[in-house]
Amino acid sequence: MTAAAVTLGPTAYWYLTRGSGIVALLLLTAIILLGVLGPMRIAGGERWPRFALDTLHRDLSLLAVVVIALHVVVSVLDGFAPIGLIDGVVPFVSAYRPLWLGLGALAFDLMLALVITSLLRRRLGLRWWRAVHWLAYASWPLAVLHGLGTGSDSSQVWALSLTLGCVVIVAAAVLARIMRSPALRGSGRSAALAATLLTPAGLAVFTAVGPLAPDWARRAGTPARLLASLAPAAARDTRLKLPFADQLAGTIEQTAGASGTILDIELRLSGADSGSLRIRMAGAPSGSTVALTGSQVDLLLNAVPSALQGEVTGLKGDTVTARVSGAQTTLELTADLQIDPQAGTVTGSLLGKAG
Repeated sequence: MTAAAVTLGPTAYWYLTRGSGIVALLLLTAIILLGVLGPMRIAGGERWPRFALDTLHRDLSLLAVVVIALHVVVSVLDGFAPIGLIDGVVPFVSAYRPLWLGLGALAFDLMLALVITSLLRRRLGLRWWRAVHWLAYASWPLAVLHGLGTGSDSSQVWALSLTLGCVVIVAAAVLARIMRSPALRGSGRSAALAATLLTPAGLAVFTAVGPLAPDWARRAGTPARLLASLAPAAARDTRLKLPFADQLAGTIEQTAGASGTILDIELRLSGADSGSLRIRMAGAPSGSTVALTGSQVDLLLNAVPSALQGEVTGLKGDTVTARVSGAQTTLELTADLQIDPQAGTVTGSLLGKAG
C-alpha cells in the first residue's frame, strides 16, 4: 500500500473545479467584450485591425470551450456531489441542484454549438451561423447565474466582487454599443437601455434573496443526503454507540510521488453508522518492501458533530489500523479491506472502538 502525507479535506479536483469555473467566467466576459466592442473598433485602432480582433475572439472562444469542458470533468471526478458527465451536457437532468447546474450545461452547449458552426460556416451559410453566433452570447448570463446558484464561493466577498466586476464591465460595453448603434433609435433604444440597466439590478436582488440568504443549499436543490453530511452539530444525532461495526465500499487509486508511491482510499460506510472514510498513505521503497513514510485518515460519521482526523498506526497485509480524534471523541479503527487492483475497487469492514 502507498500514499502521501497530505492533509485531507478538499481534493485537488475541488480546487480545479473552482478555479476552472472562475477562469471560464473571465474568458466568457472577454469574449462578450470583443463581440460587443469589436465592430465599433473601440478595442482596435491601427494596431489592432479587424481580422486580428476576429482571430482573438475565435481563439478565446475555443479556449473557453476547453476550460468549461475541464470544469465539467473535474466536477465529476471530485465525487463530492452526485454529478455525472451527462449532467454536464444535458441541461436540467441532474439530481444535484438541477436548475443551476442545468444553466451551466446550457451555457456549455451554446459555446460548443458556436465552435461547431464556426467550423462548418461555409456549409451552413452566413445567416444560420450568425443566428447561432448571437444565441451563443446567452452563455455569459447563463454562466453568471450558474456560478451564483451553485458555486462553492458564491457567498464569498472576493467571488461576489469578481462577478460584480464582470457584470459592470459587460453592462458598460453594451450601453456603449447601444448608444452608438444607428439601428437603435427612439423606443427601441430606450427599451435596450432599460433592459441593460435592470439586468445588474436583477442579479443583485437574486443574490441577496438566493445564495446570500439562509437555507440556500436546500432551496437550490442539494440532495438530502449531502445536506445531512453538511449539517451543523446541533442538527445531527450525537449519540455514537461504541464499539461499532460497518461495511465499507469504495475506490482505491495509486500514483507515483516524488519520493515513493501514494495511495488514496475513499470509502463509504454502511451499517450501524453511515458516513465516509478516507485513508491516504505515502510509502518509500525499503529493500523488497515499502516503508510507510506518512499518512492521513479522515472519518466522517453522521453521529459525530465534526470530522475525526488522525493517522495510520499499523499496516499488516490488507488490514489497516488508525487512530482518529475530534473535539470530544477519540476512536481506534481497524479496517479489513479486500482490494481489487484491476478494477480499482475496495470492500471490507470497519470496527471502531473508544480510544
